[in-house]
This record gives sequence, C-alpha cells and structure tokens, in this order.
Amino acid sequence: MERFTVRTVTPEDAQALLDIYSWYVENTAVSFELEPPTVEEFRARIAYYRRRYPYLCVTQGDVIVGFAFAHAFRERAAYDYAAETTIYLRHDMRRRGAGRLIYTILENELKKMGVTNLYACIAVPDGDDPHLSDASPLFHQKLGFGSCGVFYNCGRKFGKWYTMIWMEKIIGEFVGDPAPLIPYPVISGDKVDDPDAEIGRITEH
Repeated sequence: MERFTVRTVTPEDAQALLDIYSWYVENTAVSFELEPPTVEEFRARIAYYRRRYPYLCVTQGDVIVGFAFAHAFRERAAYDYAAETTIYLRHDMRRRGAGRLIYTILENELKKMGVTNLYACIAVPDGDDPHLSDASPLFHQKLGFGSCGVFYNCGRKFGKWYTMIWMEKIIGEFVGDPAPLIPYPVISGDKVDDPDAEIGRITEH
C-alpha cells in the first residue's frame, strides 16, 4: 500500500475535493449544507481561503483521499491569531492515519504563520443517528482539542435538530507584542489563484 503524501491544493483539484465533500453533504450531518455546491463555487472557495491560509490535500499515489484547510475564526483584526480548521476524508479512508497526518501538517503550517488558537465547529449526535457519529469530536480530542462551547439544536437537517460543539487547541504562546500574522502564501511561496476571489456558500457547517 502506498504511503500518504500531503501537498498544497491547486485549482485543478476542485472536482476531486468536491467529490469527497459532496458525500458528506448528501449522506451526513457532518456538513450542514443541504445541497452540494457546483465545482465552480467550490473552486472559488478554495481560491478565497488560499489567499491567506493553508489549504492542503492528502494523497495516496496520485489519488486525493482527503483535504484540510484553515480560515479566519472571525474577520475582525483582533482575531488574527485564531483560526478555524476543517477536514474531510474520503469516507472509505477514515482511521488509516491520513487524517492525523494532514491535520498535524496543517497545525505546523499555522504555527509558522503565528496562529495561537485553533477552533473546530463540530456537529454531535444525540444517541444513535444514521447520519452522524462521534468520530469527529473523538478525532479532535486525540489531537489535543478540548470542548469549549455548545450550541444546542442550532442546525436542522434530515428532519432533525442538531447540536454543535466548538473545540479548541492552543498551539502558540501569548506574548505581549506579537508579530503580525504572516499570510501563508508568503511562507509557502505558493502563487495565490485569484487575489480578488469572492467566497460562495461556506463549506463549513
């Protein structure tokens, strides 16, 4: 079996990533989108997030089996040192190490930028649920995230109300006068696809 490799996403990867994401939209409450976006919308989202943050994919051979990225926790400048993270793996590739690998690399790249706080917004099941398991909170817990907030019954999908939790991980030191956050393209040397890209419907919950 070929090893997993992590690299930066390109615009040409949009369809492969959308294929992975669409399964979650159509079959689970992991994403609160009700309909998958078009490939054009998804490509625009990638371009928007890549203007400032890492957007990575994990491959096995030449096949993309998952992706992870970060974006602003909130848009105001005071929140610059906090970032929200998102991960999706091909549904038949979970629990094989690809998620831990790509999330660890994402965290390390965010540290280079100067990010101190990571946040993940996660839907949690209320008992047995055919559309949602506790895999995501358990995955984040194993990687050092802790629960820091609950939003009860804030989303509705498949005719059911769902609760969201926020999980947090501190990855940096809080100094009195921190250096400005470094945009990821400066660190990686990657060419930004479209500096004027506008985001479509969000990929997160």
